[in-house]
Amino acid sequence: MDWSNKTILITGGTGSFGKAFLRAMLEEYHPQTVRIYSRDELKQHEMRLLYGEDVPRYLVGDVRDEIRLRRALEGVDIAVHAAALKQVPACEYNPFEAVKTNILGAQNLANAALDVGVPRVMAISTDKAVNPVNLYGATKLCQERIIIQANVYSGGRDVRFACVRYGNVVGSRGSVVPLFLEQRKTGALSITHPEMTRFWITLPQAVRFVCSCIEAMNGGEVFVPKIPSTRVVDLARVIAPQCEQKIIGIRPGEKIHEVLLTEEESRHSVELEDHFVIEPEFHWWDPDIRRPPGARALPERFRYASDTNEQWLTNQEVYDLLVQQGFLSSTDPRPAPAC
Repeated sequence: MDWSNKTILITGGTGSFGKAFLRAMLEEYHPQTVRIYSRDELKQHEMRLLYGEDVPRYLVGDVRDEIRLRRALEGVDIAVHAAALKQVPACEYNPFEAVKTNILGAQNLANAALDVGVPRVMAISTDKAVNPVNLYGATKLCQERIIIQANVYSGGRDVRFACVRYGNVVGSRGSVVPLFLEQRKTGALSITHPEMTRFWITLPQAVRFVCSCIEAMNGGEVFVPKIPSTRVVDLARVIAPQCEQKIIGIRPGEKIHEVLLTEEESRHSVELEDHFVIEPEFHWWDPDIRRPPGARALPERFRYASDTNEQWLTNQEVYDLLVQQGFLSSTDPRPAPAC
């Protein structure tokens, strides 16, 4: 795909993903315009000071406002939907607000994109949407279904919708890495469960994966990257090897392990070299035409989960990753070699 003549809009453009996405656009993809759509004028001002206004355009707006979304999407070639309320406790305490942003916001985006004719719409989802145990995950599951099923409304028009679903982003706002870095000042880190595992992906990896999926999408897919797992206790040891680990118990709405692809989904999914594609089960999808070259059917009862993952990060790899991402310094103690 030639990105140089594209106009791109990203909702939630001042969030962690939005900032990384804009940086990649400016440094690697060089589109004609990137429209940053968010409700935070202060963060937009800070981005304007950093990146100027030659390529980025800054639009104040909320995904709850369909009329504003429709106006913002006029002339857009690619829309990336990253706006969400994502903090689990905040969603539990403010359930109506989570629904308005994460579910109705997705519906508003789909309606607006259909009305103005946006050729490609890619929504960002999460492993929390799989077998959800909290409101945040449930709203993201609804978002996935709304976005995928929006394809039935496109008819013969060149308007396509798809999703990307991935695991925890290293060091994103509200994630465990900044929490552990703050807690190590006290000499003790809080661990909710000693066996807890999580999928890991960095922001640059997430951005590149999203862009590659935009280029490959036919409309209707959920793309799942193959990414490594790590145990939370090992992450704690790397960040603060001298600190005590206190087991505090599972928090409300938390899982011990995360799943990115269920046994039920695997029956209509295919595997490629570095990712999976969950295909829709509905009549408008023709796998013989749309399936990517080299795609392989998955084994019966296949399940892609953080505890049974074939790819694991060693403590040294976690350390190197955190240094590379700027969360640790090379002067921080290196992890002890494995026995």
